[in-house]
Amino acid sequence: MNHFLLSRLHSLAGIVPLGAFLIEHFYSNAVALLGASAYDRQVATLQGIPWLWVIEILFILIPVLYHAGYGIYLAILSEANTGSYGYASNWRFVLQRVSGIVTLLFVVYHVWSFRLKSAIFGMDIHFDAVSAHLMNPWIFAGYVVGILSTTFHFTNGLWSGLITWGITSGPRGQRLSGRIMLVLFFLLSAVGVASLAAFV
Repeated sequence: MNHFLLSRLHSLAGIVPLGAFLIEHFYSNAVALLGASAYDRQVATLQGIPWLWVIEILFILIPVLYHAGYGIYLAILSEANTGSYGYASNWRFVLQRVSGIVTLLFVVYHVWSFRLKSAIFGMDIHFDAVSAHLMNPWIFAGYVVGILSTTFHFTNGLWSGLITWGITSGPRGQRLSGRIMLVLFFLLSAVGVASLAAFV
């Protein structure tokens, strides 16, 4: 495969399966705002999906591994030029790569804490378990940083993805989509942090 196709697949993986999963995950966690019983019912509904592990491998794990792996490759190859050019797009370029690394570390920790431990050790996932986990102020702070990093990486990646796929090719369209993505960033961040607060 050439670089063009690999880059398109990298962009697509971040937008379609991973972006869609992120929105669903934020929604499921936001159910905690309705109380412990509502959250526990939501978790039970998700865990009751037939062939859940197959869906997770095909539509979450494989896209994450590819998106993260190729993203790290791009980050290693790229050179930041914010010292010479202080334009906003250059800063977005740098922050996209920084937030990608932070998000990857956050996702690995989160998956270990609430998915792998559940699968390996039979740990039940429910409101009280999440609440106990987040009572540690360092872990809570880490989750806040992780959420902000994840939402920035997604919305900024979506902004550049619209350019990559030729949807916002002109300056006017890019400015408009930039404003929309900024609103989406603040909206998702607010929902994510509010969900965390609901557990503690």
